[in-house]
Amino acid sequence: MKADKKSALHIQKFFASFFQKRRPFFGGFKLRVLAISSAYAGCSIALVNNGVTLAHAHVAEDKGLAAGLPVLVMDVLSAGGEVLDIVAVVVGPGSFTGLRAGIAVATGIGLGFGSPVHGVTVAEALAGRLPPLEGRTLWVATHARRGRVFLDTGDGARGYQTDALPGATGRIAVAGNAANVVAGALAAKGADVMLTAARAPLVEDVAAIGVRRHAGELSALAPLPLYVDAPEAKLPAGGLRAAPL
Repeated sequence: MKADKKSALHIQKFFASFFQKRRPFFGGFKLRVLAISSAYAGCSIALVNNGVTLAHAHVAEDKGLAAGLPVLVMDVLSAGGEVLDIVAVVVGPGSFTGLRAGIAVATGIGLGFGSPVHGVTVAEALAGRLPPLEGRTLWVATHARRGRVFLDTGDGARGYQTDALPGATGRIAVAGNAANVVAGALAAKGADVMLTAARAPLVEDVAAIGVRRHAGELSALAPLPLYVDAPEAKLPAGGLRAAPL
């Protein structure tokens, strides 16, 4: 957590001193949006203006992401001038390391530009990419550790063992990077399930959800990590040591 705060502070100071101009708010999709998606492996970044991608960058691995992400963001922003209206960042569920790095950078950039930062869930971003599901309910499945999945059935994500998934009633469509596993398990139980092609959030869809949230079409969502599981780190049985005098 200390590293996240240092990263955010570093980005805040850098961008606050480097970029000064801001464009007036025009409403609708006429906004310049920086979108960051780091919930799954690696990270994607895009600068989107009026629904058109001006610049895009992607890294495939989480290793070194916290250190390399500010450089990628700088490259993307340099292609779009000195204007940034809002920041949209995926808040989860997903990779613990990726979420912390992406949100820390998004927060720092928002502070530096004086731009609002909006959270976007994996489920929201994936749903925005899909065509009409013809009455099917969308379930979004994300790989977790130890053979588990985070499953959002429409009322928030919960963790499940893959052999103990909830029962499906009605017609289901499954998306996310664990969609194959979940769809297969549901089909084996006789569920009416459709496997979609949506596997990972696209930053253009993250930007679109951020614009809708900024316009008040969606309820507010703070840029805070959406952790499904409780932290595994435990305090020592005897409590923390007293601060040195």
